[in-house]
Amino acid sequence: MRRINRKESGFTLIELLIVVAIIGIIAAIAIPNLLNAIDRGKQKRTMADCRSIGTSVEAYSVDNNFYPNRGSLSSLVTVNGNVDQDIEPVYIKKAPEQDGWGTDFYYGSDRNDYTVRSYGKDGTSTTATGGKTTDFNADIIFSDGSFLQWPEGQQQ
Repeated sequence: MRRINRKESGFTLIELLIVVAIIGIIAAIAIPNLLNAIDRGKQKRTMADCRSIGTSVEAYSVDNNFYPNRGSLSSLVTVNGNVDQDIEPVYIKKAPEQDGWGTDFYYGSDRNDYTVRSYGKDGTSTTATGGKTTDFNADIIFSDGSFLQWPEGQQQ
């Protein structure tokens, strides 16, 4: 009787555990950075949308000599679900209704100046400190063609 010598191939349990541990370490490092990058992208989108709304409001004021009057800060979307009819579709084809986190934009005007506001990641109003912010929950405020409060630097 002849013996067949088979060479066993495959990974040992130790090798597999080491590979799984390495993958876990890489994921623990990469996932927080990925989530931070996603929130930064939402901030940048929100800032671009604020500028778009501001540009359309400025165009409206060129034609009418005043900004669309809204009084106090209120949702850009009206009660019936339509965007403020003063600017859409003449001055902007489709006005952004919500910021990057899915919360309504807020607009206020007294006919002489205007403010577009996003309440940030948490969707609740925070005290405006003005200038640069480092918190995803901080409001983003665009008024009269420039940002009064905006995200910059490492965010938390």
